[in-house]
Amino acid sequence: MLNRFWYLLKEGVKGVFSHGIRAFATVTIIVACLLIMGSFSLLSMNVDNTIKNLEQQCEVLAFVDETWTEESARSLEPYILAIDNVREVQFISRGEAMENYKAQQSDKSLFDDIDESVFRDRYVVYLDDITLMENTSTSLKALEGIADVNSYEGLEEGFVTVRNVVSVITVILIVILLVVSMFIIINTIKLATFTRREEIAIMRMVGATNGFIRFPFIVEGLVLGVLGGSIAFLLQWLIYNVLTEKLMSGLAGVLFKLIPFSTIFTPLLLVYLGVGVAIGALGGSVAIRNYLKV
Repeated sequence: MLNRFWYLLKEGVKGVFSHGIRAFATVTIIVACLLIMGSFSLLSMNVDNTIKNLEQQCEVLAFVDETWTEESARSLEPYILAIDNVREVQFISRGEAMENYKAQQSDKSLFDDIDESVFRDRYVVYLDDITLMENTSTSLKALEGIADVNSYEGLEEGFVTVRNVVSVITVILIVILLVVSMFIIINTIKLATFTRREEIAIMRMVGATNGFIRFPFIVEGLVLGVLGGSIAFLLQWLIYNVLTEKLMSGLAGVLFKLIPFSTIFTPLLLVYLGVGVAIGALGGSVAIRNYLKV
């Protein structure tokens, strides 16, 4: 039993190398498809991660009525925290607001005589979900003592739109490229089975089981899939690290924090190999099916 298994395995591997150019073309196509799929998947993951980071930093300014004293303004904190979607708040007094404003100016001497009374006490409100910014702003405005709210309403819609567009494009590309990869593998193995159709027919007539005949071709598809998946993963690793290094060293590194490849190394490797194995095994099984009918 074991000898037969090794024989069939050897025949499957031999089939890959006996169709050098076709096998090379198949692996190249699989690598290209997986690279495109992987690149868009990583882009989608990084866009989603960037939006989550922006959500953590996203803030709404709630200005307290200027007629309220600082003590009264501070009493609003528990009411603001009680609003849905509010993660935390930071109180900034008139004096702190004035100092922050002066610190942002190049010529601070021009503002030496400025009085803190021209500023208002305010709360910096951090949100849990950026998509609910408009509802949260409305709730803040409804609080007694809150005179005005500054928020980036509409910005959240842009973030969500970008995330949704990238996700949809990624899914569509993955489906299309999986079909293309499957088609290439099936046709490569079909060419191999066509050249051996008489041999397959004779084996079938002398009593060889479908599994015995099919196994080497499935192995051939598996080898092609694993080779394609492994090479694609290594190239993806190299490309991602190069791009990450270039982006992080420029202005984009200040604006965006990319996911380190080390944190997704294992799951990404498993996905690449899993997709390669699935495409190869299914492709080999489908390709040989018609030739098993005598």
